[in-house]
Amino acid sequence: MAHRPTIADVARRAGVSRSAVSFVLNDRPGLSAETTARIRAAIDELGWRPSRPAQALSRGKAGALGLVVTREPGLLGADPFFPAFIAGIESVLSERGDGLVLHVTDLGREQAVYERLAADRRVDGVFVTDLRVGDPRPALVRAVGLPAVVLGRPEWAEGLCAVELDDLPAFETAVGHLAALGHSRIAHVEGPTEFRHAQRRRRAWQDAMSARGLATDLVLPGGFTAQGGATATRELLALPEPPTAIVFANDLAATAGLAVAQELAVSVPGDLSVVGYDDTPLARFTHPPLSSARANAEGWGIAAARALDLVVKDGSAPDVVLPPAEFLPRGSVGPAPTA
Repeated sequence: MAHRPTIADVARRAGVSRSAVSFVLNDRPGLSAETTARIRAAIDELGWRPSRPAQALSRGKAGALGLVVTREPGLLGADPFFPAFIAGIESVLSERGDGLVLHVTDLGREQAVYERLAADRRVDGVFVTDLRVGDPRPALVRAVGLPAVVLGRPEWAEGLCAVELDDLPAFETAVGHLAALGHSRIAHVEGPTEFRHAQRRRRAWQDAMSARGLATDLVLPGGFTAQGGATATRELLALPEPPTAIVFANDLAATAGLAVAQELAVSVPGDLSVVGYDDTPLARFTHPPLSSARANAEGWGIAAARALDLVVKDGSAPDVVLPPAEFLPRGSVGPAPTA
């Protein structure tokens, strides 16, 4: 096996001490330009690369950011938001060779995970997602000394840096679009009621309906899951007077709703219009193509990673307001059926 170069090999090649090599790697002053150039030349000649953990340790940093998600692993894998959000984070971290530490846990162990991340210094900061009503995490990350950013409204963040993408305009526009097409019985299949963003989406739908004098009694749980979306769609379509349109809280539930409608021979959009949320890549390839709201989860991940970098570096960062979600009508939406 070929000998892997070490920092000692670099020091010998350059004729300097190992501490001098460390000075160059960590951009510390004190060496002449000639010595610095000689060390960099030795690094290039030997093809040596510093150990990320060792380099992070020397700088007092873990070289990683953390994401703790309290969902069932199977449901996390099926939710199209998180892969795109994580891809955005990774696009920022990969530029400097840092990593993302992902923990999937449950409510009973959530606090212990944050405490362990802080005690072991495994991450430099954390992303706090899926804010719940009465969520203890903003206070918890402060108590354990973890820099953090919160995904959601500033008032949910309790003084932490918030990275917000407003979904209200998309729901307002979707309901307005359906109403303009003659729909009056417009149902909503909501996400988990303990999540603040699911509650906010329901309120956006309710407010848009109420503003047009439309009833807001057609609400069923969907839980952001395919099974929840399918079950809710079956129940809604079995009503004596079923809705002519359904606005789902995410694309996963909406896609399942489309499948149920097809199974029951309910024409989309002839008899039923369907709207999702997230604008996942598959939304354009369902049959018919799914109307949705583009929330740009990848861009959200990029913005959150950059904000957390500032919090880690400076101790705080200003809140970030991203462009709001945009409603995108497609083939799953059409005029209300005539009697």
